Amino acid sequence: MRTKRERRLAAAAATAGFLAGVFVISVSVWRFGNFIGTRTDRLRYGLERSPAVERFTQGVFPDLPPPPAAERTDSSPPLHPAEPPAATSGNRDDRTEAPTATIGANPVEELRDRRLLIPVDGVGRNALVRSYDDERGGSRKHEAIDILAPRNTPVLAVESGTVARLFNSRYGGLTVYQYDPDERFIYYYAHLERYADGLKEEDKIRRGQVIGYVGTSGNAPPNTPHLHFAIFRALEPPRWWEGVPLDPYNVLR
Repeated sequence: MRTKRERRLAAAAATAGFLAGVFVISVSVWRFGNFIGTRTDRLRYGLERSPAVERFTQGVFPDLPPPPAAERTDSSPPLHPAEPPAATSGNRDDRTEAPTATIGANPVEELRDRRLLIPVDGVGRNALVRSYDDERGGSRKHEAIDILAPRNTPVLAVESGTVARLFNSRYGGLTVYQYDPDERFIYYYAHLERYADGLKEEDKIRRGQVIGYVGTSGNAPPNTPHLHFAIFRALEPPRWWEGVPLDPYNVLR
């Protein structure tokens, strides 16, 4: 017969063992959930949309758009280095038709003739640094230009057009997608500190209009405010998340 003290110690040990078991199970569930969540995000954001994985994603996420165009072979999302595909109406026919290019053979020259503005107020063309081919995250190319400026420097629309999308993503942070007047090009502004007051999707904006402010949102280094600016040749039909990347340095310089 155990003494009262022994029974109390045994009960305490059993309670401690039970709590330890609950803790271990909770940690295991949390880690598994975090793994699944991370995997889900990577699939949802287009970071693992290989042909083999595409078949899996269509089964798990039937509402996702198709993978990026054939010329996109890196590990970045379908169009922009920070963005998931846009929401769709659920009509699979709309999402599976093959997009086609709608611009002439030399879109860079066409844009150079437009003399687009430098999208950061007070920055001259000579201050721009080429970074289109720089690697980001392993094999992924930058496909953009980074324009460093003090935090809260105004970000300007490079030409007139339409706000196609305002989006806050884990990589690009606060972003603006802008169509040119004919929806033949897409301009992408990322890592904003904040949007310009009152800016809304489908707004008609004019060349030089302030659309936001330089910051470090998303995955930008916290002590290096800059604008991540990209240009894409739109496909047909135009979708803000699809296009052929162009080197902004060649256009702006």
